[in-house]
Amino acid sequence: MNTIDFDRYDRVRAIRWQGDHLELLDQRLLPGRVEWMNCGTAADVAQAITDLVVRGAPAIGVAAAYGVVLAARAHGGAPTRTSLATELAGLRASRPTAVNLFWALDRMGARLDAGADLEALDREARAIEAEDLAANRHMGALGAALLSPDSGVLTHCNTGSLATAGFGTALGVIRAGVAAGRIVRVFNTETRPWLQGARLTSWELLRDGIDAKLISDGAGAHLFSTGQVQWLVVGADRICANGDSANKIGTCQLAIAARHYGVKVMVVAPSSTVDMATAKGADIQIEMRNCDELLGYAGTRTTAAGVRAWNPVFDVTPAALIDAIVTERGVIERPDAARMAAVFSASEN
Repeated sequence: MNTIDFDRYDRVRAIRWQGDHLELLDQRLLPGRVEWMNCGTAADVAQAITDLVVRGAPAIGVAAAYGVVLAARAHGGAPTRTSLATELAGLRASRPTAVNLFWALDRMGARLDAGADLEALDREARAIEAEDLAANRHMGALGAALLSPDSGVLTHCNTGSLATAGFGTALGVIRAGVAAGRIVRVFNTETRPWLQGARLTSWELLRDGIDAKLISDGAGAHLFSTGQVQWLVVGADRICANGDSANKIGTCQLAIAARHYGVKVMVVAPSSTVDMATAKGADIQIEMRNCDELLGYAGTRTTAAGVRAWNPVFDVTPAALIDAIVTERGVIERPDAARMAAVFSASEN
């Protein structure tokens, strides 16, 4: 797996730190337009996270870390949690489900508690970004090693370079699997209502030269029934102490269908996504977004006036439906509380 051509399979970056401001690739506009948003304050970063300019649990964490640096720059002097309390609270409130956000803010907060100055905070945010990229590349190799030759895979939502510091989580496994010659068929869902799969994953795969086919969100079970897919490979926004995993809405129903048809399920996420302080999936706060996101797209209403909607944007896949959780620390097969505890300590959260 050391022969992966990263120049070919890792060309996209969604986050660019410029020292005095953060540039975020506006993912709401892709693939039609490639535009960067400049964030000069922590409030700008928090709003960008809320508005889905930047999305994907690891990328949210990286962006939030740089938001803390921007907050420290604005205050001057010796930054503390107290002096940055308003900015930290704003960043924490930007999205509720992805634990990487809180992990990154807690890590930056620990540096503040240790008396870190602006330069030290800058180094810490850069380290968070670099560590995520390294973790993704390692997870790609670990996940690809689980695949039999000539495998077909389905992925849901976007878990690539756009959702991380680079290479991706579940999409990183697919990239590594294709590079190793183990994956020969790739399918990805459209992922309503924001079409992250159709707009973002398809765009990344096309740029990589990976032959893939887009399917509607409702086609997964039928695809599994055809025998073309051996693995459902997805990311996660929070993994609980018992292995239950929250991911983009629709993941759970795909995992249920996968189990019925004998398709294995792989969850790929860095250790920063593991929340040992949350015992089970039922304890996760599921983000509810504006129902207008379901009633139309890109500013055009597609439903009749008076139609109402319900818009949870994550669901929880029970650990019993997951064959393997892949983190940079290793592979946890048939995850449960004991196997999770063997790799992760509750004291880490």
